[in-house]
Amino acid sequence: MTLEELKKSGSIIFECISGSRAYGLQTPTSDRDIRGVFVLPKEQFYSLDYIGQINNETNDIVYYELRKFMELCSRNNPNILEMLNVPEDCTLYKHPLFNEIKKEYFLSKLCENTFANYAFTQIKKARGLNKKIVNPVEKERKTIDDFCVIRTDKRAIKIEDFLKEKSLEKENIGLAKIPNMKNCFNLFYSKSSNYKGISREGANEVCTSSISKEEQPIAMLYCNLDGYSSYCKKYKEYWSWVEKRNDERYKSNISHDKNYDAKNMMHTFRLLHMAKEIGKDGTINVRRNDREFLLAIKNAEYEYDDLVSRAEEMKEELELVYHASDLLEKPDSQKINSLLISIRNEHYTQNG
Repeated sequence: MTLEELKKSGSIIFECISGSRAYGLQTPTSDRDIRGVFVLPKEQFYSLDYIGQINNETNDIVYYELRKFMELCSRNNPNILEMLNVPEDCTLYKHPLFNEIKKEYFLSKLCENTFANYAFTQIKKARGLNKKIVNPVEKERKTIDDFCVIRTDKRAIKIEDFLKEKSLEKENIGLAKIPNMKNCFNLFYSKSSNYKGISREGANEVCTSSISKEEQPIAMLYCNLDGYSSYCKKYKEYWSWVEKRNDERYKSNISHDKNYDAKNMMHTFRLLHMAKEIGKDGTINVRRNDREFLLAIKNAEYEYDDLVSRAEEMKEELELVYHASDLLEKPDSQKINSLLISIRNEHYTQNG
């Protein structure tokens, strides 16, 4: 089922604007995120074609099937729980059946860990971005040859320098593995032996050739396969990040020169503050009353280490808050199952 098909199906029971616009933290360049809940048509629900989620490629628009939505609420997933208390100006559509799903059924002491763990994941992401900013990977991709060195004349030199120094052609080289020496090869040279050279284009390892017994190696080649594998992974991750990154956000992050993703740090404290409010008051405050403080973080007005120290203090404070909290230890799965069945049956009754 596509997003277009979903919207025509009459299966949606809730739809809202989420993210920064719901938190009241939006800027002129903020995206418009949409979240929703739908009830899968009866035929599909009872078939093998169960669909738990429908979204667009960028996940700016995501709809959860009723069962998955309530399952995630039961786990006290922060991004899902907030849908139970979205500000009215961000609620696009709400079927009366959705009103039966009350936050009191789900809020529990599990929130201490789910919110805090998610918050500290944001801290890691905030610092992780710096690695990409200050350690860019060149667009021109290296080959396996760049990870080969030659041991000759009591020294180790790059294969490219060796060939240039000896005036040798790469295609006339033959390699043979050296037993009991990992990634080490005897290097032979001949213009008449049809050797395979060092590697083929796009190969992940060097080529070996058939070498006659009378031939003598002129050097030993070492291929750093582990280094090449690590480089390939880093190259893929970096250029995938470049392709998907939000350029406005990227420019903002490098302009403040604080070496962290300020937006991720902002969400760290939003989550910690929300967790405290849930533990103390049993409520989910989506629209933030700490907006100025959070936007100051987003504008990189604080140092990374100071924010981490604050976050650690808040995490310790949460332990005391939740120890004294009247919240459920965990959601009542039997009650939630009954509610899920009731809503689904009522929806199917209303829709034939």
